[in-house]
Amino acid sequence: MTEGVVLRLEPQEAHLLRLLMEQMLELLGDGAPADDDLAAFGIASSAKTPSDPVLLRLFPDGYSGDDEASGEFRRYTELGLREGKREAARTILETLDEAHEHEDGPLLALALDGDRAEAWLRALNDVRLVLGTRLDIDEDWYRQAGKLTPDDPRTPLFAAYELLTMMLEELVDALG
Repeated sequence: MTEGVVLRLEPQEAHLLRLLMEQMLELLGDGAPADDDLAAFGIASSAKTPSDPVLLRLFPDGYSGDDEASGEFRRYTELGLREGKREAARTILETLDEAHEHEDGPLLALALDGDRAEAWLRALNDVRLVLGTRLDIDEDWYRQAGKLTPDDPRTPLFAAYELLTMMLEELVDALG
């Protein structure tokens, strides 16, 4: 376990994170179907490769070129992976609920112990993957973003992607 850190966020950043985590939870769904008897053991009776590119990015096939092995891998891993991603997103929401104003002004201070900090890393990275997939981001994304006009509907998404990238870098540095 790593040591803890204190994050300082602008209220707008905290609001954006809350919205992104709520959307992530919606994307991930509630869990296994109630009629799936094996779900209690973390096994999905039927697990299919997602058609949504975002879900495929979050839950990639385990074996390239082997649909049968990938299907078995997915059956035994996807429910646990989904729950882990949901738990990380919920950790951010819980932490935001506990935030208090920082003594230096309008910033919010969030104390993260090692476990929470690691959950933050996972959840921020997951949302970053979602945005990156939706925006079709590649190594050249800064140049793409620089060409956007303020009225382009992708502009706020690129800004959110950049914010998540900076947050991840800063959190990794603080934990390093």
